[in-house]
Amino acid sequence: MSGASGHLFGWPVRIYWEDTDAGGIVFYANYLKYFERARTEWLRALGVEQGTLRSSSGGIFVVSEAQVRYHLPAHLDDILLVTASPLEIGRASLTIQQQAWRTTATGNSLLCEATIRAGWVDATSHRPTRIPQTLLEILK
Repeated sequence: MSGASGHLFGWPVRIYWEDTDAGGIVFYANYLKYFERARTEWLRALGVEQGTLRSSSGGIFVVSEAQVRYHLPAHLDDILLVTASPLEIGRASLTIQQQAWRTTATGNSLLCEATIRAGWVDATSHRPTRIPQTLLEILK
């Protein structure tokens, strides 16, 4: 999977005991953590470190909306491929399609998918503002 903008980015995740609930399946909210990590690694693959970005631009991305659909459970020791693919890049927000796939030697199964909208805000006031042009150029 590619780290380039506009392409599908994939990040591997292994399921540990701490990820599972009393039923032995991944706790539903953990998928949001996996999606967050994949978005962070997608940006990193584009050369964008979020801490550096905050200090240089004074802004940060914050999730403003998440639509999540669960299909199948993940279990202990599963290996997932969590993807991130930009759907829309606007002046003040990004919309990203994300999926979590169980990968096995016999095939892949879609476990969970989400559409995430992240807005760009001033890191101090948390008021919406425009994404810096230099960042937009990297993302597009």
